[in-house]
Amino acid sequence: MKRIFPGLITVLTLYSESFAQGYGGWGMGPGMMGWGMGYGMGWLWTILMIAFWIAIIVGIVLLIRWLILSTRTQPHTGRHEESALEILKKRYARGEIDREEFEQRKKDLLA
Repeated sequence: MKRIFPGLITVLTLYSESFAQGYGGWGMGPGMMGWGMGYGMGWLWTILMIAFWIAIIVGIVLLIRWLILSTRTQPHTGRHEESALEILKKRYARGEIDREEFEQRKKDLLA
């Protein structure tokens, strides 16, 4: 019994290794779907897949950045642009134009 057990372990180990390698049993052989690994294509597909996901992530980051920058409004500088009517009122107040000209221009602006 002491001699049978180690021999049985050795036979089962060798038998299972042959199946794990894909020759005559459960495995797929040298590479996924039986092609690629034997010719160094496994590394190529790995590199291409990594490059693909990096490109996807960089594209998403750039899209989010573009959306944020395109929707951002200009910061408020504290300067208020005067309307044409406000400018007209200031000119009238300074005496640059008389009442008649003021009323005519105001009528033109509001029309």
